[in-house]
Amino acid sequence: MRLLLIEDDPQLLRSLATGLREENYAVDTAMDGIDGLAKATSAEYDCIVLDGMLPGLDGWEVLERLRPDHKVPVLMLTARDGVPDRIRGLDSGADDYLTKPFDFDELLARLRALIRRTGGQASCRVEVGDVVLDTATRLVTCAGEEVPLTAREYALVEYLILRRGSVVSRAELYDHLFDEDDDTLSNLLDVHVSNVRKKLGHSFISTRRGHGYSIE
Repeated sequence: MRLLLIEDDPQLLRSLATGLREENYAVDTAMDGIDGLAKATSAEYDCIVLDGMLPGLDGWEVLERLRPDHKVPVLMLTARDGVPDRIRGLDSGADDYLTKPFDFDELLARLRALIRRTGGQASCRVEVGDVVLDTATRLVTCAGEEVPLTAREYALVEYLILRRGSVVSRAELYDHLFDEDDDTLSNLLDVHVSNVRKKLGHSFISTRRGHGYSIE
């Protein structure tokens, strides 16, 4: 899953980006509202983490310009904890609101919930035949046995499972699995798909020639 992190505190930005990447997210960053809005409207993100007090445009202004044309879920993460601030954030289009200081595990749980619901999934646990994916623990089992996946393989499985029944193009997968700094090879996606099939069964991911991939 690909996130956009808009935060003007360089230390917090670095720390958050590192922590989120360690949780297998692809992460793009911006340090002001103008750059953040430009990235938010030019790339496909699974969720945006948005600070409230930013140079250029503040977080509330970013939201007001982002909506209603862009439906990407937005979690506001700000030191402004007043009720009017939270109301303005939610009314401006934020999907969730978390105040600083915050617990990183709670931030992760809120991101997972927002991303799950975007895919139409309420539960952390998704079953596809013998394969079970738990988005809370990030574990995948097959016939009850844990299947070790690399971070990118897990991200591929999670993205396709949350869009189960839909054909996902290669371009969409690249957009959501790799961040702006990834120097990807053209066949890297094929390598990950091949590895997942070896671990979870050849028929687990279907190829729709000329269109993309799907999990039924």
